[in-house]
Amino acid sequence: MPDILLTTLNARYIHSAFGLRYLFANMGALQPKTELMEFGIKQAAIDIAETLLSKRPAIVGFGVYIWNVAETQAVIAILKQVAPNLVIVLGGPEVSYPPDLPDCATWADYIITGPGEISFPKLCEHIEANSRPNGKILIGEPPVLAKLPSPYPYYSDPDILHRIIYVEASRGCPYKCEFCLSSLDLTAKAFPLEEFLGQLDSLYQRGARHFKFIDRTFNLKIAASIAILEFFLTKNPAELFLHFEVVPDNLPEALKRTIQQFPPGCLQFEVGVQTLDPNVQQRISRKQDNQQTLGNLRWLRRHTGVYIHADLIVGLPGESLAEFGLSFDQLIDAAPQEIQVGILKRLRGAPLNRHIEAFQMRFDPNPPYSILSTREISFHDMQRLKRFAKYWDLLGNSGRFVYTLPLILGHHAFERFLAFSDALYQSSQQTHGFSLKRLFEWVYQVMAMTMQIPAAEIAQALLRDFAASGEKGTLNFNLDQPSENRKPAAANKRQLAHSPDRIEKASQLKRDTEEGLTG
Repeated sequence: MPDILLTTLNARYIHSAFGLRYLFANMGALQPKTELMEFGIKQAAIDIAETLLSKRPAIVGFGVYIWNVAETQAVIAILKQVAPNLVIVLGGPEVSYPPDLPDCATWADYIITGPGEISFPKLCEHIEANSRPNGKILIGEPPVLAKLPSPYPYYSDPDILHRIIYVEASRGCPYKCEFCLSSLDLTAKAFPLEEFLGQLDSLYQRGARHFKFIDRTFNLKIAASIAILEFFLTKNPAELFLHFEVVPDNLPEALKRTIQQFPPGCLQFEVGVQTLDPNVQQRISRKQDNQQTLGNLRWLRRHTGVYIHADLIVGLPGESLAEFGLSFDQLIDAAPQEIQVGILKRLRGAPLNRHIEAFQMRFDPNPPYSILSTREISFHDMQRLKRFAKYWDLLGNSGRFVYTLPLILGHHAFERFLAFSDALYQSSQQTHGFSLKRLFEWVYQVMAMTMQIPAAEIAQALLRDFAASGEKGTLNFNLDQPSENRKPAAANKRQLAHSPDRIEKASQLKRDTEEGLTG
């Protein structure tokens, strides 16, 4: 039985806990006594607790993040009731900024803030030697990247076959965008390039074909970026899927030429635009050349096969609904394949929190601490924007409404889609749980009743999109409430709620990236 368990609750099975693998790789002499166990946030807390206790550990270390903090607390509370002598150690961004700590911190014996690769093994050694530290909160010791044992050998063969493989060529970020915890970094530091490429090759030889880089600024050092891309070009690019987070206004010609060598569908760029309002950018310490950013996005769309996932944030301090709409319209004009309309979250420790009172920023006290209202955007309008984001995922990001979406957007994309979103919610009273057929029928009804578009033109576009979707059945185009979607009788509500016929969001890449961060 292991003395030490490293564990976390992932958002989905496909995610792999990169931070835990770093900790395991750095356990040194304690590694034979250590085991890594991963769970999902949908699993029952009592079942997770039972599984952990079945190993009879002395120490359990949890990785705590914004997406699993509530579920983790439920597990820890049970563990401490049943096994009060079990030593609980917490790490991760959600517990790294005391005194701003979540409730689960009260159950912990120790909390390691910041990096844990050095500090966690040291703590375990002290606990085993009965020389425990007096304080509960320990500041993580920053590692020298070149000396860190690699986590990559600890991806199992099933991981490589079935899960996302996270990698990092550098750690940290030189930019100071206040909504991001990376703004607290002094700079970005790179891992030794040749050694890193060797690790990539080892993963490739073992069968890895989907690599997700968690570097906050992959294209910060252009020479290194080109070297990594050229490494993948020596493989078979057609069978690869590579995800990078890129700085949108930094695509010099040498990097462009390298990018152009990849076939369509191989590269995915996550582009953090966030806002195109210069006043808001200045307020949150974000440096971005907007014209260069938009020009680069257009170039990528016209001259490469890169899939672009661009991010905008709702709720930044001082940004009104109309000003957010201007950013959205400009981004629509640049035509990325996907626009992730993200709702601002209150991250513990983020410098953005200094604006909370001045801009009357109010956040949900429950994880993931989403923005509720600001001085410029009322609670009512924030709810509208949250529905806008959900419907945009269903229609704009799903790729299922290629012919219909341009009819909705016209020449004033934000204004028209917000009006469409309001009408769809008023009619359907739901933002998820649509079957695909039902969604198409709702879109027809809302467009026909609220937009000055001929019904025949709407139907023609929807029929083309429905045929391309491969969905079976016949659409029922009339202006009555779709029969499938009438409120179910009480006996059928449970069946409807658990219907397997769901539309999944087109992309979970932002969350995936966050879930790959080192603990």
